[in-house]
Amino acid sequence: QVQLVESGGGLVQAGGSLRLSCAASRRTFSMYVMGWFRQAPGKEREFVATIKWSGSSTVYTDSVKGRFTISIDNAQNTVYLQMNSLKPEDTAVYYCAAGRRGTFDQRMGVMRDLTSVDDWGQGTQVTVSS
Repeated sequence: QVQLVESGGGLVQAGGSLRLSCAASRRTFSMYVMGWFRQAPGKEREFVATIKWSGSSTVYTDSVKGRFTISIDNAQNTVYLQMNSLKPEDTAVYYCAAGRRGTFDQRMGVMRDLTSVDDWGQGTQVTVSS
């Protein structure tokens, strides 16, 4: 199992920016993909963005395209989520996720549902005020 530790959440006004970080305790031989999910109050956890461990490809949910950027620092085993032009509807607990099993989707750098995730972080709160 890989431990994932998030940081960087907080309270920000609409239009503002935040950067989330997720540090993995180690890189397993088979770390294929990392990403971010979020869960708003009363809603299901949903996919936000993923990145292949190599950094060669990224995938975003439609609602954050053009506003959020996912990146990875392989030397530090850390993935980042830069969030710009934040909206109140972005308010949620953000969870870091990792894929290690080597499924077809993970090898493609995709984790679109909860069953495709092998490891979760503890979550960090992001609150956007209007």
